[in-house]
Amino acid sequence: MNATAPASTPTTRALTWCLHLLVVALLALAAGRAVTSHGPHPAATVAAAAACGLIYAAGPALLRARRSWRAAALWLTAVGAAWLALLVLSADGVWVAFPLYFLQLHLLPRRAGLAAVAATAVAAVAGFAAHQGSFSAAMAIGPALGAAVAVAVVWGYQALYRESEHRRRLIEELTATRADLAAAQHTAGVLAERERLAREIHDTLAQGLSSIQLLLRAAERALPHTPENAVRHVVQARHTAVDNLAEARRFVAALTPPALEGTTLADALERLCVTTSSRHRLTARFRLTGEPVPLSTAHEVTLLRVCQSALANTVRHADAATAEVTLGYLGDAVALDIVDDGRGFDPADLPAPDPEAGGFGLAAMRARVHAFGGALTVESAPGHGTALAARLPYQPTADTTPEDRS
Repeated sequence: MNATAPASTPTTRALTWCLHLLVVALLALAAGRAVTSHGPHPAATVAAAAACGLIYAAGPALLRARRSWRAAALWLTAVGAAWLALLVLSADGVWVAFPLYFLQLHLLPRRAGLAAVAATAVAAVAGFAAHQGSFSAAMAIGPALGAAVAVAVVWGYQALYRESEHRRRLIEELTATRADLAAAQHTAGVLAERERLAREIHDTLAQGLSSIQLLLRAAERALPHTPENAVRHVVQARHTAVDNLAEARRFVAALTPPALEGTTLADALERLCVTTSSRHRLTARFRLTGEPVPLSTAHEVTLLRVCQSALANTVRHADAATAEVTLGYLGDAVALDIVDDGRGFDPADLPAPDPEAGGFGLAAMRARVHAFGGALTVESAPGHGTALAARLPYQPTADTTPEDRS
């Protein structure tokens, strides 16, 4: 069958039924005029019209069973033969040629359909001329014009159908692409939020729990010889637990960290140094350089978390006596430097992060800083302390999206 034949839709079904009705009406017209006009061979004309109608009626069932253009060609040949018999008997059979044009163009390949239409038009002109007993150009205009109209209509409709199908496929591809993109964005959002949660937990709750563990170990060592020191360590551990509980609550509510509420970044960092010095055997000092510039909340949170994580690493691993925290406002960026005099390490020989042993601190700090287009550098060597520097470019003071906040 024609490769460009439209699929069955309400519109095509309506057109098909209109074509069926047109064929039946034209056959009935030829049979009725043969009876009422008392022309020659009225019975044979009625029989030929009936045979043509029956063969035509058998077509849909045959085409549904075979679904091939060869079956369509066989059926059209049978219909054409019955129509030629009718045309021989009655000049009114010439009108049936018009719906035959549409059938041939619809069911046959383009070249075969065009040849069948041309042959049908020639037969219609010849048959009508034979009944009239003469030939004139006017006799050829009707069938030829009908054939041209049929070709233009069918080919135009097929072109519109191909374009419509092409657009439908494009829309389906676009819909599928949008669905894939939405799924990818959802997955990326889930992974980004998971990474953000991991960083927040590491820099707040995990560091707090580690500090509580160190304080309780110190209290355990102080017992039973110096109970007053043990009490002091327990009190500090309790204060640390209270602070981390507040962090956890604000963390769940996605609000500003308590350390930054109603204060500046410099004050928060200085208070962090004082708290670290009072709870651990480390003297942490804070220094401010440059003229402070208003920063977005997300930038302040990032620098505060980096300092918290760096001091926690110093307490746990460096065995340092002092640590210097410097917040500097430069010409185009803000810088945070943490320098200690601890045992140091080889930055090229860091152990892989492990759920039991830790090792996520530097990776989390670097991810935080890189998220804002900044840079994090670490300089250290065994026995020579550690220097960590975070540098963030200035951004507008408007707060970033909630996803960037702690």
